[in-house]
Amino acid sequence: MSYETILAERDGPLLTITLNRPERLNAMPPAMADEIGAALYDLGDARAVLITGAGKGFCSGADLAARGEASALAAKGGSHRALQNHYNPAVGHVMRLQVPVICAVNGPAAGVGCSLALAADFTIASKSAYFLQAFVNIGLVPDGGSTWLLARAIGRARATRMMMLGEKIGAEQAEEWGLIYKAVEDADLMGEARALALKLANGPTLAYATMKKNIALAMDGTLPEVLVAEAEGQRIAGASADAMEGGMAFLQKRKAEFKGK
Repeated sequence: MSYETILAERDGPLLTITLNRPERLNAMPPAMADEIGAALYDLGDARAVLITGAGKGFCSGADLAARGEASALAAKGGSHRALQNHYNPAVGHVMRLQVPVICAVNGPAAGVGCSLALAADFTIASKSAYFLQAFVNIGLVPDGGSTWLLARAIGRARATRMMMLGEKIGAEQAEEWGLIYKAVEDADLMGEARALALKLANGPTLAYATMKKNIALAMDGTLPEVLVAEAEGQRIAGASADAMEGGMAFLQKRKAEFKGK
């Protein structure tokens, strides 16, 4: 399927989505959010997803120019509609996806671009990249799930700092805070991100899906709820072909060859 604002390429079990508006640092109009959702919906037999940006930026936020004047939209509820109908569904789709998602942040990740990056299971950033919530500078509030994602990833004090002071957080500081998985040299970003994505794409897909579900439950659920979910997940994963292969590989002292089944 062809898209206007993104590129979607398959390489075996890996789907790579590239935000493709480099002339605007991949600022995200509603159409791009919709196309991200469509590409993820058309996952097929892909077993991992890698998301990155074309050019010098990951995503500089929502494209206000594509949506008209921000003040006029605010008065008419346009921003609210765009969030409810386009941006929130795209971020939610990334978070709920049943396969691992890796974001390779190659430049600014601001506003909803920051939300998209942090919604991934693994976020790898080049050392020149940064994360930004600049809404305060125009009298608005973070959206696209940023409040939830930041508060849980780095705690109340640091999330408040990012949101109320509008500070840029560089990749190395983001790694130190636990906001992202890893900061790497710019030249190494796509190589490391792709290697990780392929490793996950060739892993036990059903087990990964259950892990993702249980981690999400652990964020808001109780210990008894998580214990029940873990036991149920173990029952399902334990009956999979991948679990059988893993057990045989362990006994035979060889590397397991998972098929995602």
